[in-house]
Amino acid sequence: GPNGAGKTTVVKILSTLVSADGGQAQVAGHDLAADPQAVRAAIGVTGQFSAVDGLITGEENMLLMADLHHLSRREGRRTAAELLERFDLLAAASRPAATYSGGMKRRLDIAMTLVGNPRIIFLDEPTTGLDPRSRHTMWTIVRELVTDGVTVFLTTQYLEEADQLAHRIAVLHDGQIAAEGTADEL
Repeated sequence: GPNGAGKTTVVKILSTLVSADGGQAQVAGHDLAADPQAVRAAIGVTGQFSAVDGLITGEENMLLMADLHHLSRREGRRTAAELLERFDLLAAASRPAATYSGGMKRRLDIAMTLVGNPRIIFLDEPTTGLDPRSRHTMWTIVRELVTDGVTVFLTTQYLEEADQLAHRIAVLHDGQIAAEGTADEL
């Protein structure tokens, strides 16, 4: 990704993309090692436009996700339209995603993730490289997701962002948790 960002190892492990070399973890009550399928069913992973296909339109990207989640054609169209509207992408829905700004691509990526109705979403540095306005839009989206009952696991290099959004913060140093707690505690 930009600035050599990309998925952090902890996100790769917790989202079952990489096996842990030790220790234990549970995601949504399921053991990572014993039941990775159940973990995958509960989560949505996004970051650096992971799933966005630039050659097709925003709407086609959404419908592709609906197909992957085995929604009926009608349900897929309804879900796609609702999410495109929610993320302010209706006007751009018929344009190829490659023409979208960085902020629009991030919003499309999150909208696509939400098609599967995940209980937990991993957002890997969702505001890296965004202008201040797009960053604040993303903050609003994160707050709305939490209000809707979704657990958001967000990685960020920005302390202000963690302070604004997180109920619990863990500071990683060389792959180890160096400190953990609420923003006030830290």
